[in-house]
Amino acid sequence: MNPLRLAIVPGDGIGVDVTREAVKILDAVAPGAAAFEKTFFPWSADHYLATGESLPKGAFDDLSAHYDAIFMGAFGDPRVPDMAHARDILLGARFVLDLYVNYRPVRCLAERLNPLKGVTASAIDFVIFRENTEGSYAGSGGNFKKGTPDEVALQEDISTRKGVERIVRHAFEFARQRGKTKVCMSDKSNAMRFVGDLWQRTFREVAADFPGIEATHLYVDALVMQMVKDPRQFEVVVTNNMFGDITTDLGAALQGGLGMAASGNIHPGRVSMFEPVHGSAPKYAGTGKANPFGAILTVALMLEHLELAEAARAVEAAVVACLEARECTADVGGGLTTEQAGDAVARRLSR
Repeated sequence: MNPLRLAIVPGDGIGVDVTREAVKILDAVAPGAAAFEKTFFPWSADHYLATGESLPKGAFDDLSAHYDAIFMGAFGDPRVPDMAHARDILLGARFVLDLYVNYRPVRCLAERLNPLKGVTASAIDFVIFRENTEGSYAGSGGNFKKGTPDEVALQEDISTRKGVERIVRHAFEFARQRGKTKVCMSDKSNAMRFVGDLWQRTFREVAADFPGIEATHLYVDALVMQMVKDPRQFEVVVTNNMFGDITTDLGAALQGGLGMAASGNIHPGRVSMFEPVHGSAPKYAGTGKANPFGAILTVALMLEHLELAEAARAVEAAVVACLEARECTADVGGGLTTEQAGDAVARRLSR
C-alpha cells in the first residue's frame, strides 16, 4: 500500500503546540493503520511577515494534486491586525478547493464536561453540517461613502441551488450511511425570505429521496434553545454558513469547550482539510496550557475520511480513556501540559 500523503500546516500560536501532538498521534497509529508521508508547510504569521506572502502561487493546486489530506493547526496573530494571511489560507482552502461540507461532530466524551442539567453526557451526540462556501461569508458586498456620516455597508447572502442541494443531500446520505433516522434543517426563513425559500424548497425535495429519514425544520433561534434544552432530539443538523458557525460554537460548549472540538472541511472524493475548532490563542503559545484533544480528535476525523475507521475509533477511545483517568489539561479537569496530554494518548494507542 502506498503511503498516504499528508500536508501539515501548524500555523500560529497554539496551533504549533497542538499540531505537534496531533502528529505524535499519527505516528502512534501508523504501524497498525497505514504509512503516512508528512510534508510540513511554514505558512503562518511569521512566514507572512518575513516574506510578504500568505502562501505561494499554485499552493492549492499542489495540495489538490499531490496530497490525500491536509491538517491545519490554527491561524491568527496580533502582528497581522487584518488577519490577511489567515483569510488567504483558511478561506482560500475552503473556497479554492471547494470544501463545501463543514463537518462538526458534537459529542460529550466525559460526564464532568456536560454543562447541562437533566441529561447525561451520552445524550449529547449529534452532528452539524454547515454549508462552507456560500452564504454571508462569500464576501459579496461593500461600502459606500465609507468613513462619512452617510456610510452604507452591504453584506449579501449568496446561496445557490447547487450549493444548498449538495450540503442537504450530504446530510441525508450521512444519516442513511450511519443508521440515523432524523435530519433537521435550520434557517431563518421567516425573516430571510428569499434565501429561506430556496433552502426550504430544496430541503423538502431532497428529503423526498430519503423516505426512511424524518425531515424536520427549526428556525435557528429555536435550534439553539433546543440544543440546550434537549439535545437528545438531534441526530443530524444541516444549516447555512453563518448559522453553522454560531451553532457549532454552542455545540463545542456542550462538549466541554473549544479545546475538545474537532472539524473537517470536506469535498467528498477530493483532498479535504481538517482543523481543530479553537483559535490560535497567541498568549498561551508555548505555555503548555493548550488542550491538544481537539486536534487529536481532528486526526480521528481525518483518519475516518481516509477510510481508516478502526484507527479513528482507536484514537477517540484513547482520548476517552485519558479523560476518565484525568490525564488531560486543566481546562477539562486534569493537570497535564499540552505535551504530557499528547503523550498520554499516544501511550494508550501504543498498548
